[in-house]
Amino acid sequence: MKKRKTMLVLVVIALYAMLLTSPVLASNADTLDIYGNANEDDTIDMRDFTYTARIILWLEDETDLADANYDGEVNVLDMTQIGLIILGRESELTLVDSADRTVTVSMPIQRMVVLNTDFGEAIAVLDERDKVVGVSHTMTGYSRFFPELSTKTDVGGWYTPDIEAILATDPDTVCVYAKWPNTEKLDDKLPNDINIIRLDFYKATTQREEMIKLGYLLNKRELADEYLEWHDKYVDGIYERVAEIPDDEKVRVFIDSGEGKGGETTRRAYSTGTGMHDLCVLAGGMNIAEGYVEKYADVETEWILRENPDVLVGISYKGGYETDDNTKMKEHYDEIRELPGFEGNVSAVINNRVHIMSNAFAFAPHYPVALAIMAKWLYPDKFADFVPEAMHQEYIDKFLGIDYDVTEQGVFIYP
Repeated sequence: MKKRKTMLVLVVIALYAMLLTSPVLASNADTLDIYGNANEDDTIDMRDFTYTARIILWLEDETDLADANYDGEVNVLDMTQIGLIILGRESELTLVDSADRTVTVSMPIQRMVVLNTDFGEAIAVLDERDKVVGVSHTMTGYSRFFPELSTKTDVGGWYTPDIEAILATDPDTVCVYAKWPNTEKLDDKLPNDINIIRLDFYKATTQREEMIKLGYLLNKRELADEYLEWHDKYVDGIYERVAEIPDDEKVRVFIDSGEGKGGETTRRAYSTGTGMHDLCVLAGGMNIAEGYVEKYADVETEWILRENPDVLVGISYKGGYETDDNTKMKEHYDEIRELPGFEGNVSAVINNRVHIMSNAFAFAPHYPVALAIMAKWLYPDKFADFVPEAMHQEYIDKFLGIDYDVTEQGVFIYP
């Protein structure tokens, strides 16, 4: 009894000591959705510990994320959990993933199956390749870009994985996109004690927060911070210049992924809800498909003619890190330029502003390089000082540590 009273006194003294500083509740939109982030900023630190203490003493309004151990109450146990998170010693971590699910992950993560290249690249950036025990078909074909990960056990497709192969690797965690594979193909077939983490790593708009979350999940926050420093250096520079462009002066862009279901009379467009739309908008472009169709959809070639875009960007499923042959990229380029009526009538064709980008290059943690290229395509004068090749090589050397020369290897854009 005496010991319990002493502990209570110590806790009360500690709580009142914290009242000397009053952390401010974050008011920006960059809230890190991890439970324990009591003051709702973009990190978990002693300010969250203090803020939770003040909630307990009714000096601050309770926040959802203050419930660090996710038991429905905010109390001293949440302060303990926050302390463990800060030290990287928590046994569980609860977060909101990219599928908008609140999930509790058993920690530490030791054996991962990774079902797509975007997530795999993020894990490589955080130098946790050794903890990967299985990968998708796609990743086994990336021997240049993933010299280590490509040798891991093949567990089937990124969309329809081989559940038996996954279980044979004895994983504690499976890493997938927010939507794919769906729960029927994955979650419902795996034991409840296997973590399923859904983070996209292909959307420019969520890349930053997802890398922070993965840094917490893998206890690699310092490496995540190094990546964010590189990311922000370039991305913020692009955003600042784009912000100066009035809407009525923005370049009008059509993003093309090839022939539609209607044959030569239709083209497949990227619109709102796609990673390429985000990339275009962040680079200062006005996607002409916005408001006409959503996501990935067919549009009439005649409609493109009428809209007369300033720039045409084709997204090719060829090219990338694993080939040096640009033949297929050139074919896509020629196909767009030679569409009926385009020559002599579409500004993008007349002014030689047709560009092709490899889908394998446009997304994932290296996306700031693709963003810089897009910005230069749209506003060559405004971004004349940007050197995407140098950015790309810096990323490869600093975060992936592989023997790869982007000036000699790979096909990322055409021409």
